[in-house]
Amino acid sequence: MAFFDRLADRIATTNSVVSVGLDTDPRRIPEHLQDKDLPQWAFNRRIIDETCEYAACYKPNAAFYESADGWRSLRETIAYAHGKDVPVLLDAKRADIGNTTRQYAKLLDEVDAITVNPYMGRDSLQPFLDRDDKGIFILCRTSNPGGADLQNLQLDSGEPLYERVAALADLWNTHENVGLVVGATAPEELADIRESVPDLPFLVPGIGAQGGDAEAAIEHGLRADGVGLVNSSRGIIFAGEGERFEKAAGAAAKSLRDRLNRYR
Repeated sequence: MAFFDRLADRIATTNSVVSVGLDTDPRRIPEHLQDKDLPQWAFNRRIIDETCEYAACYKPNAAFYESADGWRSLRETIAYAHGKDVPVLLDAKRADIGNTTRQYAKLLDEVDAITVNPYMGRDSLQPFLDRDDKGIFILCRTSNPGGADLQNLQLDSGEPLYERVAALADLWNTHENVGLVVGATAPEELADIRESVPDLPFLVPGIGAQGGDAEAAIEHGLRADGVGLVNSSRGIIFAGEGERFEKAAGAAAKSLRDRLNRYR
């Protein structure tokens, strides 16, 4: 089954479009887990146990796992999430040329979807785009304040660069496996992009610690059929501290699910 069909089923099962970002910073793992063989894995397992009821997807960020123990923890995390029937979207922002991008695309053997960077053009993304069973989320208008430095530049056609990226992504969506990353911190731009590409699913980061617009994330972030993801990372996984941190994470995930559902 194609990724976005599986995601639609998961959204229906959980009545949730929440993506739980597993940005598991080793420095913030509670002290009582620090002596475990793989502290990140121990932390993530507890997070998954308490949030899977509300999670349409888990989104680990590769940057937090780029060590020997980190990759081991990530593999355990992916397998555990899959055991709970939750898809995994790896936030890796990969892309390159030639053999390098083909190697990067092998990450899709492990996960259900991935984020990619379009800056180097279609050939840098082709090995990802060819994986018709996987989800490919292309960076379009990101949630960080500096995103406007390049993404809002006006082209000779008069359109901003992020709109050109959206149009290209729509063109590249020959396998119906392409989505866009569009931040909730720029709601007017989110609305513009949705109008220009009504059929692409969006991953909408920036809810939670970054203070994005939850109503706009639902109104413009979801397709007409309700498919899309709204991500919160630190706002969920680091909602609490101490030995019962996971209970706070579960409560935060439920709270976000319920908050977003008010606008669905």
